[in-house]
Amino acid sequence: MTGENHCPDQLDIGIIDNKITSIGNLKSKKGNEIIDCKDLIILPGIIDTQVHFREPGYTNKETIEAGSQSAVLGGVTGFCEMPNTNPLTTNAEELKLKLSIAKKSSWCDYA
Repeated sequence: MTGENHCPDQLDIGIIDNKITSIGNLKSKKGNEIIDCKDLIILPGIIDTQVHFREPGYTNKETIEAGSQSAVLGGVTGFCEMPNTNPLTTNAEELKLKLSIAKKSSWCDYA
């Protein structure tokens, strides 16, 4: 390798039921819709490994629901929430509580 870009200039992305199912030359496939992304950059979803949504305890600052909604709008598909809440997420019981809140309100994947 000499540092050259070995990616083709153009690839097709096949999507079924909102999931990427194939990448490559899909000219022979039939689709319901074609979206021309020429001159655009397509990136995978981002995982934010350090968010501070502050729920439980400091929901006046940010909730998991509001924070994850904002994250999704920015291309984030998953996040890892920090333990600086009230009470602190430093044991299994508090982690279980935080995960139950995320299960009900998060707009994306979480940890």
